[in-house]
Amino acid sequence: MNISEIIKNRRTIKKFKEESIDGEKVKQWLQTATYAPNHKLTEPWEIVFIGPETRAALNHKLNFGNAPVLFAVLSHKGRNELEREENLAAVACFVQNFMLLAWENGVGTFWSSAGASPKGKQVLQVPADYDIVGVIAAGIPEEMKEVKERTSIDLKIKHLK
Repeated sequence: MNISEIIKNRRTIKKFKEESIDGEKVKQWLQTATYAPNHKLTEPWEIVFIGPETRAALNHKLNFGNAPVLFAVLSHKGRNELEREENLAAVACFVQNFMLLAWENGVGTFWSSAGASPKGKQVLQVPADYDIVGVIAAGIPEEMKEVKERTSIDLKIKHLK
């Protein structure tokens, strides 16, 4: 698959097979994801792998689709509001990179906002100087939804004089 096909065909997966995923491959994808654009090379991301007890404490309504791999992605808040915004954008790019790499290798993902609540931050032991960008579930898809059409980019573009 080329990058265009990977982007267009990637899906949010909400139900995973019980099949395990090679932890070294996950680590490789995370390492490659670090090439996401990040202002002044702050590399603001931190990864927190979630074990069974922490997963149960999060009490996610779908149990993250029973994904075999589950981790939280944090973003360092930075020294001011501008740096915080830049870091959040960089971490979102990092997450997208990871998701595309996983998809290229037959692994689906689910980006959840679980953990962003005060309880979730407590369960995930998120330090005060970090934001939680999301919890990422990864595994072999058990079911996939069809591709949904996107709004024409022409309707999203404006030109300034």
